[in-house]
Amino acid sequence: MNLNFEQLKIQFQQDLDLSNDAQSVEDLRIKYLGRKGLVQSLYSQLASLPNDQKPIFGKVINEFRQIVNQGLDDKKSSLGDSDAASKQQLMDLTLPGYRHENGHKHLLTQTIEEICDIFKQLGFVIEDGPEIESEFNNFAALNIPADHPSRDGFDTFYLDRKGAEHDGTLLRSHTSPGQIRIMQKYAPPLAVIIPGKVYRPDAVDASHSFMFHQIEGLLVDEEVRFSDLKGLLTTFCKRLFGNEIDMRFRPHFFPFTEPSAEVDISWSKGKRNWLEIMGCGMVHPNVFSAVGYKRGAYSGLAFGLGVERIAMLKYGINDIRVFYENDLRFLKQF
Repeated sequence: MNLNFEQLKIQFQQDLDLSNDAQSVEDLRIKYLGRKGLVQSLYSQLASLPNDQKPIFGKVINEFRQIVNQGLDDKKSSLGDSDAASKQQLMDLTLPGYRHENGHKHLLTQTIEEICDIFKQLGFVIEDGPEIESEFNNFAALNIPADHPSRDGFDTFYLDRKGAEHDGTLLRSHTSPGQIRIMQKYAPPLAVIIPGKVYRPDAVDASHSFMFHQIEGLLVDEEVRFSDLKGLLTTFCKRLFGNEIDMRFRPHFFPFTEPSAEVDISWSKGKRNWLEIMGCGMVHPNVFSAVGYKRGAYSGLAFGLGVERIAMLKYGINDIRVFYENDLRFLKQF
């Protein structure tokens, strides 16, 4: 085995100097250190040497291999620094920077806050209630009888239904249970707004969802009258939809209010196309009894509205599902 290792080192250095990019360095690595490269070829020739020469040449080959490895690593490092410097030199500091796009609140959040702000200006305070409710608060305390259709398993998400009228837990089907909790917690006079999510096992379509948002309102004091309810909701509708809005109160039935009504607005200009936007009424005496208020000592008004419905009417949206699809083309419009 007659090899000039000094000449090999010189040849490697010359090859290394000619390598000016990552690909040429990789080609050089394959040439010297690959499975069929020069170093592997030198190792294979050791078998033909006398035993006393094998350690000597083996040591020299190892040293050459280390030189090649170190040279390749240094070259890669220098090329990396050079690329970074080139990119830095290409940066034009006079160009405008990239502006990060600001986020904004979801349309439903905007609608909830707008509604709550109006009632806060009218003297109401914002309260909250749990989404998992007792059967008592969701139904019995609100004067909803045990045989009422809304208490059926097809109309309510029950979590633990024990059979007794006052037992069991469920996902609240309306925000009205918040009335019960507030009246159990505070003595009159009180005026509260209770926004939140509600759940019903409805088939999802353009106007229905298994989860949606409601806002409940409750005012309790001495000598509260239906005229107070009418004046309050008229003021609210005109502030929300504008003074030009036409509205009417239509008699209706709710177990927890007596008398009860639904509020309609005429949305199409020049036409009498009435659309219902909320239910309301005077708090039923049985509801006061359920929370421990002295019967006849107080009177109150209550109302509830669907946030999605309000947003759909106000902004001309015809499909409730777009609120939850997270389509930026829709969300960026508001």
